[in-house]
Amino acid sequence: MDLLALADFNLVARHGGVGRAARESGRPKATLSRRVADLESGLNLRLFERGARALKLTEEGRALYERTSALLLEIDETAAAITSGGATPRGSLRVSAPLLFSQAAMGKLAARFALQYPEIRLEVTTEDRAVDMVEEGYGLVIRVNPDPDARLVGRILVRDRLVVVASPKLKPPAGQATVPAVMRGGGFGAAASSWEYIGASGKKKRITVTPALSLASLFMVRDAVRAGVGVARLPISLVTKDLAGGQLVRWGDVEGPEIALWALYPSRRLLSARVSTFLEFLKASFPTGSPDELAAFID
Repeated sequence: MDLLALADFNLVARHGGVGRAARESGRPKATLSRRVADLESGLNLRLFERGARALKLTEEGRALYERTSALLLEIDETAAAITSGGATPRGSLRVSAPLLFSQAAMGKLAARFALQYPEIRLEVTTEDRAVDMVEEGYGLVIRVNPDPDARLVGRILVRDRLVVVASPKLKPPAGQATVPAVMRGGGFGAAASSWEYIGASGKKKRITVTPALSLASLFMVRDAVRAGVGVARLPISLVTKDLAGGQLVRWGDVEGPEIALWALYPSRRLLSARVSTFLEFLKASFPTGSPDELAAFID
């Protein structure tokens, strides 16, 4: 297989068309088109569906792109390291992180990383959806309890858990009285609902809650609970300092699966120097993965 043709195919696939690939790379459109056509001829496969305005990868083209893009990037990085006389990681790294983790820690983490590795251009986007790492050009994603994906490998960064908290002004109810609750998203339900938790005595308790406020982020929920609007279920890392300072009190622990924050990447075998460096940086930032380590970042 012609490596140059493969590289040009990846360039066109990454930019979604010959014209854009030519503009971004400075390569002639005719050369890129010819190389892609030669690769298709050599493989006896159609790699792109050619529409009036854009190219779309065929199933075979997508498979080839997913399997070769990381390899070609690794070759480029190796060549750059050799010619520069060292192995200092450099280049661009795109990371996707969930909203709560980004609000809590990513700004400080990104700043520390940029100061420590100035030759890596770090770009962080914040979104809770499951991004397509290859299609959208991410080197690493951080996700909470991600669904299994055979294409990805990763490691747990932090383990967290939910607790029921309230302002000291709000006392646990006696009997069947309902309690106002601050909810994360989802709007207001038509009826009250029940929450279960394990109290300080170790016994399971049940309370009936009715939504008093619906907010888009857990930081907003925490602030509303501080103000005494109602009770809420929040990650322990988010309220550790408030509990220690007396702004909030802990009614109990929510039973259920743990909250695990994962760092995911496409392949361990072809892990780039930039991704490997960022992973080691995250590991050093959360050496035990405890909620207290994440809480230390939260103001």
